[in-house]
Amino acid sequence: MPLALLALAIGAFGIGTTEFVIMGLLPQVAGDFGVSIPTAGLLVTGYALGVVIGAPLMTVLGTKVSRKRMLMVLMGLFIAGNLLSAVAPVFAVMLIGRVVASLAHGAFFGIGSVVAAELVAPQKKAGAIAMMFTGLTVANVVGVPLGTLIGQQIGWRVTFGIVAVLGVIGLVGIAKLVPEVPKPEGVHLRDELAAFKNAQVLLAMAMTVLGFGGVFAAITYIAPMMTHVAGFADGSVTWLLVLFGLGMVGGNLIGGKFADRALMPMLYVSLGALAVVLALFTLTAHNKIAAAVTIALIGALGFATVPPLQKRVLDQAHGAPTLASAVNIGAFNLGNALSAWLGGMVIAAGFGYTAPNWVGALLAAAALLLAVLSAALERRDTKTGAALAPDAPAMPEPAHH
Repeated sequence: MPLALLALAIGAFGIGTTEFVIMGLLPQVAGDFGVSIPTAGLLVTGYALGVVIGAPLMTVLGTKVSRKRMLMVLMGLFIAGNLLSAVAPVFAVMLIGRVVASLAHGAFFGIGSVVAAELVAPQKKAGAIAMMFTGLTVANVVGVPLGTLIGQQIGWRVTFGIVAVLGVIGLVGIAKLVPEVPKPEGVHLRDELAAFKNAQVLLAMAMTVLGFGGVFAAITYIAPMMTHVAGFADGSVTWLLVLFGLGMVGGNLIGGKFADRALMPMLYVSLGALAVVLALFTLTAHNKIAAAVTIALIGALGFATVPPLQKRVLDQAHGAPTLASAVNIGAFNLGNALSAWLGGMVIAAGFGYTAPNWVGALLAAAALLLAVLSAALERRDTKTGAALAPDAPAMPEPAHH
């Protein structure tokens, strides 16, 4: 694997840390600014929505510059947003800092996926994409727990300061290691937009929203669920998130490996199993050991869908994949925002802290149905294409008016 993938993975590590570390620090941030936990939760929702808006916006703005230059600009935005969060005097400023950092997220992974796929042979593309996303998953094993620990012991502002430094390392890595890939000639914004007329691209994105939404419905409320229902101490939440992260690392690498061999079967298995495991979590959440195992499985199954879904979008939007790739990263975060909101609603409605798991199970099951539909449509189109092919050389009849 080329060294440039390492630079992309470092950037991904920083972005992953800032996205997820806030969940472990919500009580501290809420306490410091004197806001409620649901209000502090806006730092999660605001970030996710910033990714959704920022992914297409930054990618469109970036169509005029080389992909390497654009990746560097995005890391600059990421650094600025985290510095702003670190020094925020009031909650509103911190929220702005989160949104500024989030604008870099979708386009970084979107453009980064395209660059990663271009650096390797065609049969290794999903593996290369998975390699970049390894930075994001390792962030959950190392960056998030360390960031949470530092935030709880020294102060959450220090955590965001350190994340900004990670951004600087990523920026330098990209400047030094990522080759100048010339922009594909003759690909215009309208070509990038045309990808969205393809039903398969839209179906893949809908699978992304629902499938990954299933994961986030449960994981957003992991702290109250584990302390109130499973009976863990507050300090245990950190290592439970490490288990989730370890699951993500494994799932991501397995997903990348098998997506290059059998993409749709990989999606059926991971989405189907995810729906089952999330439904079971409503029961296993009452037992410490069972809950810990379930959390690792949710991470593994959730992230096993990421390389295949990202590759499916790249495959279906061939010719002009950059915008579709970035929007699909936005779709992951739209799923995060939607499911965090739905999970909060069922808790607020009095269904208890395990209720978001049911929301997650239903979302994952819906994603599986879409995967089956997508494959059925593809088979139909292939048959139609094959049926038309033998007659292709014949000249079309002149139209009679």
